[in-house]
Amino acid sequence: MDASTTAGSGSYFYSCWFFPYMPDCYPYWYALFNSISPYLWASIGVALAIGVSVLGAAWGIFITGSSLVGAAIKAPRIQSKNLISVIFCEAVAIYGIIVSIICSSKLTESTAVGSAVSGAAGSTPSAFAGYGLFATGLTVGFANLFCGLCVGVSGSACALADAQNPALFVKILIVEIFGSALGLFGVIVGIIMVGKCSFS
Repeated sequence: MDASTTAGSGSYFYSCWFFPYMPDCYPYWYALFNSISPYLWASIGVALAIGVSVLGAAWGIFITGSSLVGAAIKAPRIQSKNLISVIFCEAVAIYGIIVSIICSSKLTESTAVGSAVSGAAGSTPSAFAGYGLFATGLTVGFANLFCGLCVGVSGSACALADAQNPALFVKILIVEIFGSALGLFGVIVGIIMVGKCSFS
């Protein structure tokens, strides 16, 4: 019994659209993903690396900046030294733009892209590079997204705690530094992944 009979629609596309995990649908999904150019996957990876990283940085700045400005009303002395929390959040976006620049440098024209789309022999390097750069963008983007949230929340707590007790600033700043290092883990893994991708 094939997928169309099970779905009761008589349409192979219709049945696999609503029942994607049926064994008869595997060739359809393979053909679908195989027909997408590796350059599109790579370009989406570049967009994810910078876009999601900037989202994490903006979210972190929003969290820590609002707390900093609010707490500075009652304790103006915290304005200058707690700006380091905003700098840590901005560094998350810098991580993303570094990796996106490295990924975009891999987007070079290749004569093998035609065989990659058709699935002929010799298409593995281009397909591997496209999926690899896409995975790099996902890895770096989401690592920096959660890093930005971590730094933003800890920076907000740092500003509020410093407003109440100045002795707590350095202690919470150490926590914030460790939170900022989380984004570097994604960048390191992303650079290693990019090094294995090539369209040439």
